[in-house]
Amino acid sequence: MLAGALLLALSGCAEPRQAPALDYPSAPDQRLPEAAAPAEDPAPGQPWAPIAGLADEAWLEEVAERTGIPQRALAAYSGAALLVAQTRPECGLGWNTLAGIGQVESHHGTYAEAQVEPDGQVAPAIIGIPLDGSPGLAEIPDTDGGTLDGDTEWDRAVGPMQFIPATWALYAQDGSRSGDSDPHHFDDAALTAAVYLCESGEDLSSDEGWVDAVVAYNQSVRYVNDVAARAQEYVSPDAPSAADSSY
Repeated sequence: MLAGALLLALSGCAEPRQAPALDYPSAPDQRLPEAAAPAEDPAPGQPWAPIAGLADEAWLEEVAERTGIPQRALAAYSGAALLVAQTRPECGLGWNTLAGIGQVESHHGTYAEAQVEPDGQVAPAIIGIPLDGSPGLAEIPDTDGGTLDGDTEWDRAVGPMQFIPATWALYAQDGSRSGDSDPHHFDDAALTAAVYLCESGEDLSSDEGWVDAVVAYNQSVRYVNDVAARAQEYVSPDAPSAADSSY
């Protein structure tokens, strides 16, 4: 995923030094946002509402200002968390874990001058480096004919939540209710990430479950610690703005 590539790039910018040993962190507090209205299951045969409208608007404005998370990205994280709280209440996923991953993976969809459009589309598309087996990278030959990542030789992680095409094919969700699943649309990407985390960790309110879920996303211990730190920071009252990233 993109985060791994960024970590490798940064490691080459300084004098070699012994990295401190890291253990897996405890699970950050998992928080749900304030909902726009009491969540109700749709009538039989009817689709769920677009997830971007599930969180309270005043809550979104306040949290976006406090944390520095773009409000449209926050709407996707919070809507995904609210929906899985209804469909998979045993998962215990908080919006802040999705935001922690989104920050480390793509700076909330703003990596390399990308922007989150009002409709949730991220443009220009965020596409990672080829997963060609170079040092520090997995070797994943193309699985989608270049449909998602434009590369017919190797897979690349795509979108604000940085899914590889093979994982997207298995877990893709339609959070925007457009009738399609697009990894470059924040609502679809955030809901897919939520489902993937719940499948991978089962109970994310536990230390073991949370770590299992995030390790499934990226096996780097440093990555897991960075996501945990961001996720906890976002729900701490005195948290500094996330506008300044360590990546």
